[in-house]
Amino acid sequence: MESANSSSGDPQVRVDTATPSHSLQSDQSFRDRFENFLPMIQEYWPGVPWDTLEATRGSLDEVVRVIAQHSGLSTKGVHEQLDQLINVAGDRTRGLAESLEPLEKQLEQLLDELNSTLRPRIEHPVRQRPLLAIAMAAGIGVLIGSILSGGRRSS
Repeated sequence: MESANSSSGDPQVRVDTATPSHSLQSDQSFRDRFENFLPMIQEYWPGVPWDTLEATRGSLDEVVRVIAQHSGLSTKGVHEQLDQLINVAGDRTRGLAESLEPLEKQLEQLLDELNSTLRPRIEHPVRQRPLLAIAMAAGIGVLIGSILSGGRRSS
């Protein structure tokens, strides 16, 4: 195994060169996601100028060539490190999505509970006095309209 971040000395991310990953399957796939990868690439290889990376327009081969040129690594090594970096980012994204699932379910339950308890409390008075509810809604609308139109006349 070789260090995936030899320029900054970060030993936490490693690349297994014996079994390369295939997340950088095509230049077009990389190009489509390049804007999302650009900050990670810049953080990982801070010696590569931002504008130089942007000038590649997301071409995988150009990005690899530019990073290799500025880091002194081989293009194969850069490609493997970039692939690993993107895999790590994908794993983090999946982990985040999985951790949000319970919160999403909890929010759905709270909304269902709120709908079942609050809705009847609002609907009951409106059904009891529909004309009063309409008059109040119209009055609030006129008040808001006069406030908004009053500000336009004075300008």
